[in-house]
Amino acid sequence: MAIDDPVRGNTDTPDAPEAQAAAETRSTWSALRPLVLRIHFYAGVLVAPLLLVAATSGLLYALSFQAEKVLYSHELTTDVGERKVPLDTQVAAARKAHPEGTVTAVWPSAEDGATTRVLMSSDEVEEGKSLAVFVDPYTAQVRGDLPSYGSSGALPLRTWLDELHRDLHLGDLGRNYSELAASWLWVVALGGLLLWIGRKRSAKRALFVPERGAKGRRRTLSWHGSVGLWAVTGLVLLSATGLTWSRYAGENIGAVQDQLGGATPVVAATLEGAAAGGDEHEGHGADGHGDAHQGADIGIDNAVAAAAGEGVDGRISVILPADGSGYVVKETDTLFPVNLDSVAIDPADARVMDELRFADYPLLAQLTRFGIDAHMGVLFGLPNQLALAALMIGLIMLTVWGYRMWWLRRPTKDRGLGFGRPIPRGAWRKVPVTALLPLAAVTALVGWFVPMLGVSLLVFLAVDITLGLVARARAGAPAA
Repeated sequence: MAIDDPVRGNTDTPDAPEAQAAAETRSTWSALRPLVLRIHFYAGVLVAPLLLVAATSGLLYALSFQAEKVLYSHELTTDVGERKVPLDTQVAAARKAHPEGTVTAVWPSAEDGATTRVLMSSDEVEEGKSLAVFVDPYTAQVRGDLPSYGSSGALPLRTWLDELHRDLHLGDLGRNYSELAASWLWVVALGGLLLWIGRKRSAKRALFVPERGAKGRRRTLSWHGSVGLWAVTGLVLLSATGLTWSRYAGENIGAVQDQLGGATPVVAATLEGAAAGGDEHEGHGADGHGDAHQGADIGIDNAVAAAAGEGVDGRISVILPADGSGYVVKETDTLFPVNLDSVAIDPADARVMDELRFADYPLLAQLTRFGIDAHMGVLFGLPNQLALAALMIGLIMLTVWGYRMWWLRRPTKDRGLGFGRPIPRGAWRKVPVTALLPLAAVTALVGWFVPMLGVSLLVFLAVDITLGLVARARAGAPAA
């Protein structure tokens, strides 16, 4: 029953349910905060070295795009001539320079002064790579050749740095490092975000910029938190896109994507009467693309002209036909807005057999493509690469500041060597069951879906429990 006070009005607070809900939220966070802090601490201390390696190699990779333009300028550029010679003539010059190779694809010169890139499968390069022969489009003179890797055409410098970032040049064994780093990066980033936002502060400005006049550990924490706040979105996106091509989590992500109908489609290039399986692919080596084609052939110039008639032009890649498949001409302009349409051309009569527009991709496939291209630094060109470099510098500094805070938490200042104290054990016991059970279920599900995260988390728990038992045995009393 409400009691009205003539001075103070209705003493029943109409927003009591909201106030109670807010109080419960604060209570839940107060119980969760020590647990989040302990996980953030352990993950930061133990996984940070991997993140530091990934960030450093990622920084070098982001800078390699511009470095390649300088290092390989002779191969990539030439003097501008009056007109370009036919592509057939350029390809013939590449074949003459490397008669042992098999032409698989051609990247025509897309701008004035740029060379044409003729890709070959050859014993001169490692398996999985192509030999890129650079041809002057105005004179058909070969300006050089370099190993090339991937759909972005990474040359030796970028390829070496890419492999360093991906697997430390250790093959499949080394891929575990990058997957472990990517698996924990989003956990560390989001945990840090929760901790930073949940801190009490006198001014909201301190949430976004480092505190003025702060000293010691407080100053380091201020920089760590505010920079982390600005970087968290990028770090989570890097983690998610990096996991898409990891060994274990990548398989699960691919399976889910297929189930949701988000697989990336390919243009059908199989000729009538040929065996299935001739769809679009890059054609490195054993697939027999290029010089293996038998029968009538309109030539690459007519194939490019036919594709241009369908609106597929500009920066393109032309995959040469093999027995049973036709030409595949696809746009490769990843600068936003992207131009990634493709068509399949019959080599006998220039008939368009199939076309695939990027706008017709499933939404999930489009988002995946955007995410991967952004991770690789090709979506927005130079701005993308500069943003990646800044993000990697931020991650390096966040790691350094994190270790500095750990160092500053040493038990005593007069002790020259030692490490910071971890957050006390038993934090999970204070979490309400209504929050603990769903949290445990979500953790188990995520650990199964991202195996490297789940396995390493179990290892962390095992080590922590062992250390707790050892401490209890030494103290002769139950651990806190």
